[in-house]
Amino acid sequence: MLNAKHVTKRFGDYCALRDVSIDVSRGRIFGLLGPNGAGKSTLIRIINQILWADEGSIVFDGHPICPSDVEKIGYLPEERGLYKKMKVGEQAMYLAQLKGLARNEAEKRLRWWFKHLDIDTWWSRKVEELSKGMQQKVQFVTTVLHNPKLLIFDEPFSGFDPVNATLLKKEILKLRDEGATVIFSTHNMSSVEEICDDIALINHAQVVLKGNVKEIRQSYRKNLYHVELRHTVGEIVTLSDSFVIKNSIDVNGVYSADVELPPTAVANDLVAALMPQGQVTELHEILPSMNEIFIQAVSQ
Repeated sequence: MLNAKHVTKRFGDYCALRDVSIDVSRGRIFGLLGPNGAGKSTLIRIINQILWADEGSIVFDGHPICPSDVEKIGYLPEERGLYKKMKVGEQAMYLAQLKGLARNEAEKRLRWWFKHLDIDTWWSRKVEELSKGMQQKVQFVTTVLHNPKLLIFDEPFSGFDPVNATLLKKEILKLRDEGATVIFSTHNMSSVEEICDDIALINHAQVVLKGNVKEIRQSYRKNLYHVELRHTVGEIVTLSDSFVIKNSIDVNGVYSADVELPPTAVANDLVAALMPQGQVTELHEILPSMNEIFIQAVSQ
C-alpha cells in the first residue's frame, strides 16, 4: 500500500530523517515507533503532503504519491485540530464535506458513528465543553468517515482513559479486518503488541529495527520459561546449575519460577528435569515485551 524509499529530510543543519525506508502492507497495522523527536511525525507529514522530502520517494497504492492522494488518506494528528467555539455536529459536518462527502451522506454516516460510539448527545455541544479524550473521539470519527484506503493515527490514545482506549483499539482492529491499512505512530509500547502486525523503530532520524512483531520478539528471545510444579510438601525442588533460576517461590507444595535455559537446551529438557519431582502444571516461554526491545534497540 505504501513504500517510503530512502527518505531524507533536513531543516537547515538539523536532519529529521536520514535514509528512511519502510514498507506498509495492505490490510495490516504498521507501527511507526520511536522516542519523542525521533522523526516519526516528520515522516507522517511527508506522507500527507504537508512537507516534502529532500531525498527519496513515497510510493502510494502503486504510484508516486501526489497531492490528490491525500483524499484517500485519513489522518488523526496528535495535536487537536478542532475549532473550540463551533458545535460538535456542525464541525463534524464541515470536516466530512471537506473529505468530499455530500451533505446528506455526511450526516447519515456521522449520526451512525456518533450513536455507535455513544457520543450522540454531544452533537449540539460546543467543542470547548469537551475533554481532551472526547475531542479525540470526534476527530477519530471524522478521520475514518470517508472510508480512506490508508489511515494514519498519531498517538491516538493520548488523553483517553483505559475504557475508551480499549474501545478505540477495537475499532482500529475492526477497520483493519474490514480491509483498511493503518499506520499507528506512538512512543508508548503498551498497545503495540495488541494491535500492530509490523513495526519500524526510528531513533535519531534512522530506522534501527523493522519487521513483523512476532518475528522480532522471537529474534530477541532469551530461552526463558515460566514453570509451575506441584510437589510433595516439604521436599525441595532442585535443578542443575546449567539452568538459571529467577523469581522462584515455593508455597504449600506449589513451586513456581522463571528459568533461563542454556543456549542448546529446549523446553523438553526443563520438563524432563522437573517431572521426577512432581507434576508440571504450567510451562510457557517468556518472550521480551516490545517495551524491553524498544529500550534495548534505542540504547544500542
